Amino acid sequence: MGLLPAELAWYVTGRFYKAYDGSLADYGYFLHLPFLDVPLFDGPRSEATAHFTFAARPFTAKGVENGGLSLSIDPVGEFSLYLQRHPAGNFDDPHSFARGECIATFRRASLVVGTTVSADVRSKAVALIGGNVFSARLIASTPFAFAGTRHDIAAHLGYGVTQFGTSAETPIEPPPPGYDLVVPFTGSAIAMG
Repeated sequence: MGLLPAELAWYVTGRFYKAYDGSLADYGYFLHLPFLDVPLFDGPRSEATAHFTFAARPFTAKGVENGGLSLSIDPVGEFSLYLQRHPAGNFDDPHSFARGECIATFRRASLVVGTTVSADVRSKAVALIGGNVFSARLIASTPFAFAGTRHDIAAHLGYGVTQFGTSAETPIEPPPPGYDLVVPFTGSAIAMG
């Protein structure tokens, strides 16, 4: 049964990765999906036990400064959801979240403006917290069987989602090879209907 417009669709957690070439991408896993009869984890909740993961196609953002606000303007882009029957997500290997079966792909409906809030601490700007909001339309969905039931993301989410995200601004150290910045985040999405 599909969700009604503005019903909770998912909770995610993941990390934003900035590669040496300046491109950005986010990878992570789902803490909640609208599949009430499907186990999301194979053991305690963690990236290593998550059956449902996501990965974005890398993109390049532009920036705008406004006092204590730093704005990141992300272009329209895509991300996909994966079913990992044998979970193996690892934040030190972000591409591990794109393994498994691709069960859905979404395209952000417009530019995304991410905002980082900074404060002046002892005459030094310190980033405190970041946030963003975006809508993404479902552009592909593949039905799948898992844990004895069949599902299709399109049947649950309809046209897509609107997600509200919050990121910590303290980087993960050290970043994995190939990246110079990694920042953790969480996101909550509601269904478009």
